[in-house]
Amino acid sequence: MPTFTAPDGTTLAYHVTGEGPPLLCIPGGPMQGSVYLGDLGGLTAHRTLIRLDLRGTGRSAVPRDPASYRCDRQVGDVEALRVELGLERLDLLGHSAGANLAVLYAVRHPERVDRLALVTPSVFAVGLGITAEDRLETARLRREEPWFAPAQASLEAITSGGAKPADWDAVAPFWFGRWDDEARRFRAAEQRQRNDEAAALYASDGAFEPDATRAALADLPSPVFVLAGAYDIAAPVRVMKEYAGLFPQARLVVQSGSGHFPWRDDPDAFVAALAAFPGQVPAPPPGT
Repeated sequence: MPTFTAPDGTTLAYHVTGEGPPLLCIPGGPMQGSVYLGDLGGLTAHRTLIRLDLRGTGRSAVPRDPASYRCDRQVGDVEALRVELGLERLDLLGHSAGANLAVLYAVRHPERVDRLALVTPSVFAVGLGITAEDRLETARLRREEPWFAPAQASLEAITSGGAKPADWDAVAPFWFGRWDDEARRFRAAEQRQRNDEAAALYASDGAFEPDATRAALADLPSPVFVLAGAYDIAAPVRVMKEYAGLFPQARLVVQSGSGHFPWRDDPDAFVAALAAFPGQVPAPPPGT
């Protein structure tokens, strides 16, 4: 397991798997170890995945200063890894909350980004609004599922501001294209992989300046690929269309039957979309 030193002296770890052009992957959570990304549904057959364990997660060390967990302060970690790898320019993938860090890196270092892939991205860095109806409308696509009624009731409680602690676990099925034993194991592992202290500080005051970020992205020269899950209540399709519109060169793909982790729900469709990433903005996978 290779390591490198962040600008503040924290030792950070990364993991290298696969064959083909390198793709630097930033995990979500926020602040979850990168192990959950796995091989991204078999993308390792086409790309060399470089999975960064963010500070205080996975095999990376805990920093001396907890304030350094703030998203914008981790841009320097990504740049330090680029230098460590000896890459002049990066293909960069951010999943979920990790997309915020990927976008901030692209804004600060646009000359270092060849292509940017944002998979079911969080929108905090760009300040887009997700309404309760966005989430509820997406959730209703699952109305035939046996678990739907109690999960929907909990989602309504959350979106109305009246949630109880149990409601957050009850909506877990909405995150997955299939709510089965494998998804339950994946969900349980997530809880162990996330650094809760770091997660609480990731989006703390000062982390994001959405107006300035959107203005900078309007001039980003890199091709951008936004992949949404049709069932994803965290990143609903309406908002993902708006997100893709922030970039001058962006393509949006909506992966049918998929939630927040599309490489798990339909690996073939996911890899078909991402496999073209080295040479061009990807074409939509079959069936999307």
